[in-house]
Amino acid sequence: MKQLFVHCTRNATHSALMEDGRLAEYNVEKSEGTSLVGNLYIGRIVNVLPGMQAAFVDIGLPKNAFLYVDDALHPHLDKQPKEKPSIAELLSPGDEHIVQVMKEPLGGKGARVTTHYSLPGRWLVYMPHADYVGVSKKIEQEHERGRLKSLAEQLREPGEGMILRTNAEGASEDALLEDLTALREAWQDILARSVGLSAPVELHRDFGLVQRLVRDVFTPDTEELVIDDEHACREATAYLKRTAPDLAERIRLYKESAPLYDKMGINEQLDKAFKPRIWLGSGGYLVWDQTEALTVIDVNTGKYTGEVDLEETVFRTNLEAAEEIARLLRLRDVGGIIIVDFIDMETEEHRQLVVQQLEITMKRDRTKCQVLGWTRLGLLEITRKKARANVESYLYETCAACKGRGKIYIR
Repeated sequence: MKQLFVHCTRNATHSALMEDGRLAEYNVEKSEGTSLVGNLYIGRIVNVLPGMQAAFVDIGLPKNAFLYVDDALHPHLDKQPKEKPSIAELLSPGDEHIVQVMKEPLGGKGARVTTHYSLPGRWLVYMPHADYVGVSKKIEQEHERGRLKSLAEQLREPGEGMILRTNAEGASEDALLEDLTALREAWQDILARSVGLSAPVELHRDFGLVQRLVRDVFTPDTEELVIDDEHACREATAYLKRTAPDLAERIRLYKESAPLYDKMGINEQLDKAFKPRIWLGSGGYLVWDQTEALTVIDVNTGKYTGEVDLEETVFRTNLEAAEEIARLLRLRDVGGIIIVDFIDMETEEHRQLVVQQLEITMKRDRTKCQVLGWTRLGLLEITRKKARANVESYLYETCAACKGRGKIYIR
């Protein structure tokens, strides 16, 4: 069972996705600053760095954005030159280009931008210059993948590209065409708006959190979307009535006096998920340590002593830990390099089954994850795409006394 809950305050909007009663995703958007990912700007090239094959771009933010050479080339590999040109051949200081934010400013760094433009809709992602069609890997039936790809090829114009989203499974030709037409018009509006403007200037801003949630997460298998703010509820309902009217009745306004997140147990689950030590149902536990460079997770048997032998006890603990780690990476929205120190296992079969469990659970994650394999020290390497600051940074701040060390100084 999949449920969505939105809580609005004066300072922020919070969204929670519950799967079978467990918290699976959590997002926060501050009132004074919405997400920049997906926004389009006219940017001015400030300087070009041949040694890094990148350029700094002024898009009107406190820090200049960063544009890599690969993000300045044609998005379709077949349309790129056989020999990759230098960034200095593509861009010069003072040039003005439309760029799109693909990664938020993080850790003192500016935003990362691209010229591979994309506009997401409910059923598809429209790419005006990509010249190819893709289908979400989460649509697994070959017949349906073929049907969608065939429809997309018929609907697109020369030079256009699109990716059929997971939501598009079973969608009619009319629904796809309606979505595509709206996105085409939005792109033409952006181009028309850019005429006569000088950098830096914002051309297009993506939806706020509530509408993004309805567009990207509210699928036919979602039982309900509960919102405790009347304005946000009207906004979500209006969007769904335009794009998927048969689902609009599943949105409801929460009017009870008890706080929504307290009643649904969301705050309690959230508090447990962000503790440095997370207990597993069996009695084992995870120790979670997040640094600027990477995230390290240590698995321990804890109070779990097993019923058969040591190897079976270790395997069962690791198997349970793998599922919980995949859930928590998604919930905490951890990006970058992740290292997991599972308890040592004797058999290769058990190691493979633990990785398999991790990958199965990760399929639920909308963010790209990759299990890279075991190191010679027996550590498991994982990467997860990082586009925004993690959830913890919105909910917690570093202690002024210990500066995040979490220890008391002994004189």
